[in-house]
Amino acid sequence: MSTFITANSLTFGWPDGGRVFDSLDFVVSDGRTGLVGDNGTGKSTLLRLITGELEPTSGAISVAGSVEYLPQELPLRLDSGVDELLGIADKRKALRAIESGDISEATFAVVGEDWDVEERARARLDRLGLSHVELDRTVGTLSGGESMLVGLAGRLLREPKVLILDEPTNNLDIVARELLYRAVDEFTGTLLIVSHDRQLLERVDAIAELREGELRVFEGNFSSYEEAIAIEQAAAQRLARTARADMNKQKQELVETQVKLARRERYGRKMMLNKREPKIVMGARKRAAQVSAGKLRNAKQDDVADAKLRLDQAEEKVRDDAEIRVDLPETEVHPGRDVFIARDLNFAGLFGDGVNLHVQGPERIALTGANGSGKTTLLRLIAGELDPQSGGLNLAVPWHYLPQRLELLDESLSVFENVRRFAPDAPQTLLRNRLARFGLRSGRSGRHSAFRANGVTGSAVIAPATADQPVSTLSGGERLRAALAAVLSSQPAPQLLMLDEPTNNLDMTSARQLAQALNAYRGALIVVSHDPVFLSELGITRWLRVERGEGVYETEGP
Repeated sequence: MSTFITANSLTFGWPDGGRVFDSLDFVVSDGRTGLVGDNGTGKSTLLRLITGELEPTSGAISVAGSVEYLPQELPLRLDSGVDELLGIADKRKALRAIESGDISEATFAVVGEDWDVEERARARLDRLGLSHVELDRTVGTLSGGESMLVGLAGRLLREPKVLILDEPTNNLDIVARELLYRAVDEFTGTLLIVSHDRQLLERVDAIAELREGELRVFEGNFSSYEEAIAIEQAAAQRLARTARADMNKQKQELVETQVKLARRERYGRKMMLNKREPKIVMGARKRAAQVSAGKLRNAKQDDVADAKLRLDQAEEKVRDDAEIRVDLPETEVHPGRDVFIARDLNFAGLFGDGVNLHVQGPERIALTGANGSGKTTLLRLIAGELDPQSGGLNLAVPWHYLPQRLELLDESLSVFENVRRFAPDAPQTLLRNRLARFGLRSGRSGRHSAFRANGVTGSAVIAPATADQPVSTLSGGERLRAALAAVLSSQPAPQLLMLDEPTNNLDMTSARQLAQALNAYRGALIVVSHDPVFLSELGITRWLRVERGEGVYETEGP
């Protein structure tokens, strides 16, 4: 039996009046579909509508078949058991009761036909590389990646017809990602995945793109989708160039018409002064000329307005995925200069005999390792957020650390006000210009585009400013760019920058923009990431792997 997800005239808005979808129609059928779109376009909201967590304002959404949903953030109680996260705790309790002699109808009803639930759960965990995770273990002892995989195992255990995953590879190390990829390959039914993980999106059968309130489905994997968009954009850019040339032509013709009419008017005045024709004839000629001139002038103005409308319509089809272009000479660290030296650095025995590490400028270091190996702990030790329990560290340059949750930003302040906190003495113009280079523009009203339709002329905001918005209103990509702009504008500028999983929850456009900004950075860089595509774009010069209980080792790659 086929499974599918269908939306008919789906409309949804938040209580504050913000409209997310307006009469959205789509069908997602059998197979694996990747749902992509920029941060803030409503991907997670759409998933919650599909699963019934949210009710549409109007319209309908229906799902054929049983549904399981794995959200980005699992609702976890640290003292709960793995069996609770799997959703089998009640059945295990009933099985233990039956083994102890309980023959009540209610106890048997809990088990149903699922007498081998523990064996099936164990097999699912083993298949996802979690053979070391016991069913009675508490969730608080699991890493974030292990918790996500246990959550996935629980969903698969219920054998749904429709499985929905929201950024499932966040916090997964490379080995865990490969195990998740295998689970995706093996799933039969309808699978809908929100992800910015390119390797995962290369395994799907179709890409559904959510953009500006519309959902379009492209057959094939992410590479096929990119090719289709590239062809579409090339055509859109040609159309925009043609429309721009036509508008310039119409403007030139309007100028020529105005010059021609001005010459006619001067000639008419000269004839009136010379009185070469009867006054009544000259008056009639003048009125006719004025009517004719008015019609010609209005016709040409309409031609210009129509050409401008066609240009606006053509440019709307050209995607504005702005690139970040920044120049940061003040962050430069000369080759060979010491950045920091760690000697026997340790915390809670995470690093065996301790970390011995000498970093010089301008090295670009990728810090890799399994979930729970101690990568974040090491960054926090270097940043001074944790005191080492043994060993020491000598930092020789200004530094900044961007944690995963970007706690350095004040949610209640605007983007500009946050940046100003880090550089209170810098000129306002300098800071606003820098924010603009990070794609965070100033001006409360945004950029306007003129339009003319049905004889009515007006304007519409098409690119709202972000520099003066509160940080709490930003998307994930905007928030990260704001944090990066803030720390790179700080006084003194950081010559060591440490980032912990910076691409988590970023769409692909934002991840690409982040890579552009980091490539302009001239200091030493340490990045914790499980995203091989992102790391490949950073020009990594040194790979370090953290092994829990052993230490930090040089490797040749991820």
